[in-house]
Amino acid sequence: MNKKKLQSEQTKKKVADASRALFVQKGYKATSIEDIVKATGCSAGNIYYHFKSKEGLFLHLIEEWNREWEETWLAKEPLYPTTIDKLYGMAEHLALDQLNHPLTKAVDEFFNNSEKASDVEGRIDEMVKGYLNFNQQLLQRGIDNGEFEITNVIGPSIILDSLLFGLSQHSRRMERKEALAAYRLAMDVFLHGIAKQSR
Repeated sequence: MNKKKLQSEQTKKKVADASRALFVQKGYKATSIEDIVKATGCSAGNIYYHFKSKEGLFLHLIEEWNREWEETWLAKEPLYPTTIDKLYGMAEHLALDQLNHPLTKAVDEFFNNSEKASDVEGRIDEMVKGYLNFNQQLLQRGIDNGEFEITNVIGPSIILDSLLFGLSQHSRRMERKEALAAYRLAMDVFLHGIAKQSR
């Protein structure tokens, strides 16, 4: 990497780190580009050069969070021998991450803000596709291992994502033990349903 590119990457990281702290402290709406300029000493033009907008900068932070989550999950995943075990493990991992991550409140605020630029909407769509793809791959492994009777993973992967997204909203108001129990119950319901089984 040449010197100019290295400096550019260092500036981008400096802006991302400083803005993350501001978003955690003040929330998404209350943090302005001017706040980030003051915190970093970078010009607004420099911030816009790297991230295009405040939304773009915040999405960069969400994408970093997604990468961190995936890396820590992939390190844990081998501890769960079956796909069913992996689903329970993933649910627990999500519950703890949602409860402990400092950006959680700012992320809620960001997604509840209805005005988004089209490029930002496009990046959000790509993120959601990534979540669905992750679920599809996991469920397909369960089919391949003979653990599931389903033959098509598309619908179940959407249901799983919707279930986990809804839980992420509700678990914010729960204690750790209650949140973990809710995520475990969600996996029970997803895998086994709630209807009485005929004998």
